[in-house]
Amino acid sequence: MIGQGKYIKWIVAVLALIAILLFSVGIALSVGELKLSVAEIWQMLLHGGDEGNLQYLLISRVRLPRVILGIAVGGALSLAGVILQGIYRNPLVEPFTLGISGGASLGVAFTIVFGLHVSLGSFMLPLAGFIGAFVIIFLVYTLSSRKGSINIQNMLLTGVMVSFIASSAMMFLMATTSSDNLHGIVFWIMGSLDEPDTGLIKLTLISSLVVLVISYLFVQPLNALRLGEEKAMHLGVNTNVVIRVMFVLASLLAGICVSVAGVIGFVGLIIPHVLRLLFGSDYRFLLIGSFLLGGIFLVLSDVVARTIISPNELPIGVITGIIGGVVFLLLMSQKRKGN
Repeated sequence: MIGQGKYIKWIVAVLALIAILLFSVGIALSVGELKLSVAEIWQMLLHGGDEGNLQYLLISRVRLPRVILGIAVGGALSLAGVILQGIYRNPLVEPFTLGISGGASLGVAFTIVFGLHVSLGSFMLPLAGFIGAFVIIFLVYTLSSRKGSINIQNMLLTGVMVSFIASSAMMFLMATTSSDNLHGIVFWIMGSLDEPDTGLIKLTLISSLVVLVISYLFVQPLNALRLGEEKAMHLGVNTNVVIRVMFVLASLLAGICVSVAGVIGFVGLIIPHVLRLLFGSDYRFLLIGSFLLGGIFLVLSDVVARTIISPNELPIGVITGIIGGVVFLLLMSQKRKGN
């Protein structure tokens, strides 16, 4: 009966998160300089519209792509965060702790400083970001592997040190470039969901859903790792394989998100914390719950970023940093009171 009650609680929670996500999508599509009713939006999405209609163009070309990218990036960063926290057994680990954001930022800064995005096309920015993130992932993985095994603590320390090196190299480029290039680098670093390339949006959404499905194939090993590597091995888990596969998948997923949307912090850190406090640490719920709540958080954060100083727009990384930091402090204070 206890097990059944837990499953019912999870199902109700997932359905509630899906409902909240749909509600958030409705808010994101209707709110802005041009306000639209839900009925108008539904009609346009269901039956299409005239390409010359300003409202239809606003929904189909501007707001809807941002919402889809927000769900994909928010869900992916939260999913990557909860996976990395599981394999490291450290609640403070998130995708950017390992230097993924630093590597992507360095790649983009290099591209902007040397004008490669002008000569080779705007696609060079996300490509350079992904290459930078991939190089950092490769370095962290390689430097942490010894004789066919991976030391989790060494990997974490290596990631932090490589992150500092990448960030310092990026600051060097920023200090030696023009003010125009500096503005472009800073704006990219603070994150945005304003991505005009629908191909990149589709790639991010598909990648996040694929990793979500694959992660459920490892849900029992992830639950076993909560007990520690040694106990997980006694339960028959090949910890080296699980850690390697999950690390690579989560890191590459975070790298894709950073390369497309820039550096959006705190999503992969705060969302898993909230869910653990509310529903416990079972990965059968945490994986899908983190994906859904991360999408909700980023979609609503984007609404705030678009409207708080309208008609201007704040970088979404500013909003997630402020909200995430405040929520994290509140959660820690409540946890201390509970203890």
